[in-house]
Amino acid sequence: MYNSKVSFNKLSSDFNWKNELSLFSKDISKGFNFSFEACDRYSDSDKTAIYWEDSQGNRESISHQKLSSLSDRVAVALQNQGAKPGDRIATLMPRIPELYATLLAIWKIGAVYVPLFTAFGPEAIFHRLESSRTRFLFTHGRFRKNVSNDIPDLEKIIVVQPEDDTSHPKEVDFYEMIQASSGKPDLATVLPDDLAIILYTSGSTGMPKGAMLSYKFFIFHVPYLRYAVWLKPEDNFWCAADPAWAYGLLHTFVPLTLGNSILVDESLFTPERCYQLLERYNISNFAYAPTAFRALAAAGSKLRRQYDIRLRAISSAGEPLNADTVTWAIENFGVPIHDHYGFTEAGMQVNNYNCCKMETRPGSMGFPVPWHRAALIDAQGQVCDGLEPSRLGVHKDEYGTYFKGYWEEEQKTRSSYVGDWLVPGDIAWKDSDGYFWFEGRNDDVISSAGFRIGPVEVENSLMGHEAVMEAAVVGTPDPAKGEIVTAYVVLKPGFQGSEELARQISLFVKQTLSKHQYPRKIEFVNELPKTPSGKIQRFKLRALALQA
Repeated sequence: MYNSKVSFNKLSSDFNWKNELSLFSKDISKGFNFSFEACDRYSDSDKTAIYWEDSQGNRESISHQKLSSLSDRVAVALQNQGAKPGDRIATLMPRIPELYATLLAIWKIGAVYVPLFTAFGPEAIFHRLESSRTRFLFTHGRFRKNVSNDIPDLEKIIVVQPEDDTSHPKEVDFYEMIQASSGKPDLATVLPDDLAIILYTSGSTGMPKGAMLSYKFFIFHVPYLRYAVWLKPEDNFWCAADPAWAYGLLHTFVPLTLGNSILVDESLFTPERCYQLLERYNISNFAYAPTAFRALAAAGSKLRRQYDIRLRAISSAGEPLNADTVTWAIENFGVPIHDHYGFTEAGMQVNNYNCCKMETRPGSMGFPVPWHRAALIDAQGQVCDGLEPSRLGVHKDEYGTYFKGYWEEEQKTRSSYVGDWLVPGDIAWKDSDGYFWFEGRNDDVISSAGFRIGPVEVENSLMGHEAVMEAAVVGTPDPAKGEIVTAYVVLKPGFQGSEELARQISLFVKQTLSKHQYPRKIEFVNELPKTPSGKIQRFKLRALALQA
């Protein structure tokens, strides 16, 4: 861990997996229990593991000891119900303390976690539980109605705070179940490559597929947290992402493994709420989605100045950040936002490193991590110079590789590779200084009058206009050019969409970016379609454009 900033070259030359693995309590290559590493080994300390709040103002400081004890009881209850290593166990719960104890309990007994996001409807839940053949589901009374009683292989539905007196034979009250449990669970011993998580990911076509992730998911992200996020032992850390998604999972349990205190807030985001929590819990290291940072910037500096906030490091991922937002952060927090890139199957692979003395170039993904191999590759699966937009690939033969394929989807697993490279479908390019720049999804690239236009560069230019808060760009059919650039724009408060404003914005991009990339058509919308983790779903905008 670096106390002061270093060069990226020094980070690369210093890196050694042995140093990272020494942070665990034992030689994990010979077997370990992840929940012990993330919680139990700190249970003799009275240090807070989780600061928790909800939208009603309820607050709790949950110590490692309390979290360890509650997760023990859940684990014993599961073992009493017949749960065993390898069983799939799902959660459909808000960010309440019981969720975090349940996840630790799942890994204590060597079961496999199947995350479900609370915004999912009945069909999405049914598909994931049926596909994974989940045996046990933990849910909350608010979401019980979305869970069918007829899901094959689902034996028990364990409910926190049931909302009515009716029940089904499969249903079990969470607290009644754990009240009957006592003692210590039989801790499972696992190996780093054993299956820990089945996380369903959605593409632009087809049903979501279950990405199988080993315990190396957590191990891989130890250096990411230590160097890209620059998490120090004394930091109070907050990442608002939900642990139903990879980004939220890694930012919850890797900090706990490193002994940090984290903040969990169950309420919805607002700029004022965000500032209140940053101040109340003395957050020094903060990670959030670009959408949230843009909303903070749009709320203005006057609101920011009402709070005493002392951030040492800020990170973001999900969509490239525009220059105005980064500049605003420097002016209002004193530090830039460091943009990171990753994907579910391979983790955070290309980053701007908070620990490094490196120039943050807004919109750039930064440099590939020293602890893995990410590169730009050609159609034959060979590493190329990347001066032209190329496919980004992650090599499969590295220590930190945790992707074990898609659950019962051998063909989809094979098709996700080009030779030895796992290819997520993202297009990027590399500048002369080695910085990677995200160009878009492979199917997001626009072909107009012989030009290949990546949406991100146009979106960044759009967000440079004073009226634009968010923007997404897609290609729409045009008889003369093949496709034209169409922009969907969310305006900042105080601006009203009109033909004249659309003309001004289009001219702004034409003048500040180029004469062939500017949007020929602009649609004003109240919000952009996004995944629950905050990524813009451009395929939905393309479908919308075709209906117009």
